[in-house]
Amino acid sequence: MSKTIRIGCASAFWGDTSTAAAQLVNDGRLDYLVFDYLAEITMSIMAGARMKDPAAGYASDFIDVLTPLLPQLAEQKIRVISNAGGINPQACAAALQAACDKAGVALKIAVLLGDDLQPQFKQLGSQGIREMFSGVPLPPMCVSTNAYLGAPGIVEALRLDADIVITGRVVDSAVVSAALVHEFAWSWHDYDKLAQAALAGHIIECGAQCTGGNFTDWREVPDYEHIGFPIVEVSADSQFIVSKPEGSGGLVSPLTVGEQMLYEIGNPQAYLLPDVVCDFSQVKLQQQGKNAVRVHGATGLPPSDQYKVSATYLDGFRCTASCLMAGIDAVDKARRVSEAIINKTSEIFRQRGWAPYSEVNIELLGSEATYGPHGQRFDSREVVIKLAVRHPSKQALIVFSREIAQAATGMAPGLTGIVGGRPTVYPLIRLFSFLIDKSTCALTIDLDGQRHPCALPTLDALDPADLPVPLEPAKPSGRADASVALVKLAVARSGDKGNHSNIGVMAREPEFLPWIAEALTPEVLVDWMRHVLDPIHGRVERWYLPGSDSLNFLLENALGGGGVASLRIDPQGKAFAQQLLEFQIPVPQSIADQVN
Repeated sequence: MSKTIRIGCASAFWGDTSTAAAQLVNDGRLDYLVFDYLAEITMSIMAGARMKDPAAGYASDFIDVLTPLLPQLAEQKIRVISNAGGINPQACAAALQAACDKAGVALKIAVLLGDDLQPQFKQLGSQGIREMFSGVPLPPMCVSTNAYLGAPGIVEALRLDADIVITGRVVDSAVVSAALVHEFAWSWHDYDKLAQAALAGHIIECGAQCTGGNFTDWREVPDYEHIGFPIVEVSADSQFIVSKPEGSGGLVSPLTVGEQMLYEIGNPQAYLLPDVVCDFSQVKLQQQGKNAVRVHGATGLPPSDQYKVSATYLDGFRCTASCLMAGIDAVDKARRVSEAIINKTSEIFRQRGWAPYSEVNIELLGSEATYGPHGQRFDSREVVIKLAVRHPSKQALIVFSREIAQAATGMAPGLTGIVGGRPTVYPLIRLFSFLIDKSTCALTIDLDGQRHPCALPTLDALDPADLPVPLEPAKPSGRADASVALVKLAVARSGDKGNHSNIGVMAREPEFLPWIAEALTPEVLVDWMRHVLDPIHGRVERWYLPGSDSLNFLLENALGGGGVASLRIDPQGKAFAQQLLEFQIPVPQSIADQVN
């Protein structure tokens, strides 16, 4: 039997469950265990932590989870790769080394350096850098500045016989693709295999989201309490099978894996990564027995000579207050009280000569606020007022926070206490993304107290003419004389990239896709999601993936600034797909009868 490599992912974000790593080590028969911890907002939080404590700035959960497993990792020869290093990977490695020493376990820990561009920030500021989406200039000061590195540095650390590799910012999929490049000695020019490796990493990087978590058909998913975390078993030809530990909860099917494949990507025919440009449009997902799905068909092209960089900067302050309004006409009372609080505090600002609010966001949770004009509840006897505001001055928002409680005795009846007490004022962190030449980053491996420089491979030039031509789905044949909700015909999942959101839609049956595509045009999506799209810069793009009978929609400028800056209750667009699944799709009566 040909060699295969088994890789399990035990973390999707900083704060994921602490039980996944032990589950995978005990029952996964792994070669590699990987962890993904980082998002743009995570980097800014870690940067703030390091400013207060030079030994902080990494995912401390990583140390807590690995420590009890160290003897098993050594005994089973399971190698570990993680971006837990965050903004301070060397401190993370030092903490893990201390845990190894205490446990009496000898493991070689390598650190990949080179993503942190904060020390070079002054030089960057003189290069006329512009934000890659909005075109605005680089702010004069940033909290964090990190390039999204690829897999070569991790591969070099593995070649140096590291048992554990800790990185700062790398693309999420790199922790998987690096292991595969190392084990199979793939060439950096074998772009189809690199695309398959990237897809394997992309599918498992969000942990249980490919094993039944966050799945449209949630009622079909057994045993959330013990949900299995994902394993990819990859062969030398780059085909792989997605599964989970035997006996664990959850569900692995083409639909659960397909939802994750579409998650948080833009153009699926040109998914840009540092090591390869991926085309997922022809990917096939095939059930291979219970809770096992075979994945093949990704192809690749040479990458560009640039890294994407995510910087975060301070842009004033934010404050969010939440309180319950109950009783008769709760929605109308909540709306009146919210407006009164904003009007009153705005008047105080004027009297003191302060600037007005930079932004105000009022959401009445329980009145279907996230649905915009598609909400169906026009009243409720119980809603939560969520007041989120932004202002250049911290002092102004302290005044705001002190004026909330007065509403309980001086405004409409039924207002209960503030959730969590008087709200706290926080700095508002905004994301700034740009591109730099890869040569700007000097990659280095720190292992056993020695520094090992890592040169990037020489790659072919990407010819834009080689990028695939967008595909169009076939037109439906027949007459639409009925309609059904999209959820009857497809599954869907949404996510975020900065201030953009994507909604991936995967047909339950191939014959449903033409009808879905006919109904869900970009123009229709603009109208249906108008309540979240920026009125000036909001737009929608659509792509077709024939291999998986899927559509992917990118909603540009739809998140009110995105996860690090948005004042909305859904700053990452996680509920957008749920809203779209209620859209009525015209279909023939035969299909309506089939799905109802």
